[in-house]
Amino acid sequence: MPKKQRKDREQGVEEKLKVVYTDRDVVVMTAPNEEELKEILLGLLSDKPMNLKELHTILSGIASEDKIRKALADLTERNLITLLPEGKYAKLGTD
Repeated sequence: MPKKQRKDREQGVEEKLKVVYTDRDVVVMTAPNEEELKEILLGLLSDKPMNLKELHTILSGIASEDKIRKALADLTERNLITLLPEGKYAKLGTD
């Protein structure tokens, strides 16, 4: 994924998180809870199908791979997303 595109996606994710502290050198945000993480994942997957590694790259520092995997499993179980044969997750109901 090109750097600009990845940066835009990361910014979109960061906009959904609560800022706890900020100064000119650092911004501290709260990590998303389980439901917030699921909403973030649905938003990312509505753009395009992605595999676990791609999602973890965007969400690194925000959510662990295990939390992402657990959220993906729950979304799959609830039929909101599906795992495609090539190993990418896709939001159901999108083109």
